[in-house]
Amino acid sequence: MTIAQPTRPLPAKRRFTRKQRRLTLIAAAGAVLSLAAGLVLFAMRDTIVFFYGPTEITEKGVQPGTRMRLGGLVETGSVQRSDGKRVTFAVTDGKSSIKVGYDGLLPDLFREGQGVVTEGVYEGAGRFKADSVLAKHDETYMPREVADALKKQGHWQAGSGAGISPATAPAKP
Repeated sequence: MTIAQPTRPLPAKRRFTRKQRRLTLIAAAGAVLSLAAGLVLFAMRDTIVFFYGPTEITEKGVQPGTRMRLGGLVETGSVQRSDGKRVTFAVTDGKSSIKVGYDGLLPDLFREGQGVVTEGVYEGAGRFKADSVLAKHDETYMPREVADALKKQGHWQAGSGAGISPATAPAKP
């Protein structure tokens, strides 16, 4: 005679509840989104800057053909207009300057000694080809980034608004 083995019920297959499945899906999606955001920020670590000053461009050794923004002051005596809409001028931060070439109409408030931000391609050898030029809008306004860069270089004078000396600043009514 054989002894019968007691039969135990097989363990039931464990299933997640609806709430557990939903939480697992949300956690997985959050992890994927966090990873994607981290990769994007890592890839853009050098391009998140609003603009570079001329000294930063020369010190960093920026490669020709790099698309960027260049900001600073329009160097006094550097604006040259040629046939049509072609204009060349130098942007300076007081330490170094870069020649900028631009084809198009300049903003009405564009002048020498005023703050400017240009967007375009660095051509190398101290030359920049601009696609767009942004000028400050009144005597007291200057983009925060330009003002901070000028303060960092020691060329900002309090109260002048554009980093120009009070003697050359326009008279206020």
